[in-house]
Amino acid sequence: MTSKDSSTSTGIGRVLIAVYAVMALGATARSLFQIATKFDEAPVAYLLSGLAGVVYIVATVALVRTGALWFRVAVVAIIFELVGVLTIGTLSLVDAVLFPSDTVWSSFGAGYLFVPLVLPILGLLWLYRVRNSQENR
Repeated sequence: MTSKDSSTSTGIGRVLIAVYAVMALGATARSLFQIATKFDEAPVAYLLSGLAGVVYIVATVALVRTGALWFRVAVVAIIFELVGVLTIGTLSLVDAVLFPSDTVWSSFGAGYLFVPLVLPILGLLWLYRVRNSQENR
């Protein structure tokens, strides 16, 4: 690993990666089941859950990989995740008719113990810390 490479998979980063991997598996499996068995009931909600699963997969891979490109991919994926959680979370509370079935990000991730709300904040803080430690080398 060169000094330019990110060390996102060390220390608390390992815990973040594990949680992202669990969220990727859970969100993707849930959305695939919902899309396959009851898509006509709430297509937007189920597609949004699928999108969340893809975002969690991308974030997991980006946090595991090293290098400046993967670091940027992680930042973009996690910012996208945070914007998604805040947007879908707000919309699901303001206008419940939009989401006849919950998404991963509905009610700010209440169905997942608010992990979807807290995870991107912790992820961005971790990436900021890693970046700062790289700049101080």
